[in-house]
Amino acid sequence: MHRLTQNLTSLLNLFLQSHCPLCQRSTSQEICDNCARQLQKCQRQDSISLWKEPLPVFCWGEYGGIVKRAIAVMKYENQPQIARPLGQWLGESWLLNSPKRDSQTVVVPIPLHASKLHQRKYNQAALIAQSFCQITGLKLKLNGLTRVRQTQAQFGLSVSGREQNLKTAFAVGQEFRHSPPNVPVLLVDDIYTTGATARSAVQTLREYGIVVLGLVAVATTVKDKSIEK
Repeated sequence: MHRLTQNLTSLLNLFLQSHCPLCQRSTSQEICDNCARQLQKCQRQDSISLWKEPLPVFCWGEYGGIVKRAIAVMKYENQPQIARPLGQWLGESWLLNSPKRDSQTVVVPIPLHASKLHQRKYNQAALIAQSFCQITGLKLKLNGLTRVRQTQAQFGLSVSGREQNLKTAFAVGQEFRHSPPNVPVLLVDDIYTTGATARSAVQTLREYGIVVLGLVAVATTVKDKSIEK
């Protein structure tokens, strides 16, 4: 009887196995253990090196290699489940290394435009934020911001071009419009590059009288902490 139970359990586990979206190995997790180890090797040694005014930024990892591939697969190959471990690691790092932790802070993901959301079916920043909040215990406000203007892809644009592209791209969302929070907001995104997206979002919130603590992101292209972006 015990052997039969073992066999049934093994058979059930076999059916529950899926394939790692990064390497196609069989796994029962969102990504396999090998890819998870490779991703975790890309964690930044100094997550708070960019935490300074006017836009404090906290980043978990370096954007390149397997991290770049994981984010691309998550966004463009319909693999939203990758957001869960990425958000988890970001949350764990925040709990350990946060320069300014406040249990009253509310978390707001950088939104997609409605047309992009309809096309992709999910907002990767929102999924990362959900996982981040599960780890940190912070409250999530999915609709704190809305993207009111569809922008062209930021890739290939100059810094000034990115700023202009995102001008007036955001508006305060329905959750804050009639009842602005009296606690700081922490923004969440997948990648931090020049900061044009975050600055536009921060400006929108601050013009409404909302205090923004900073931005947390899974990965950044900024390697030198002395570089102002």
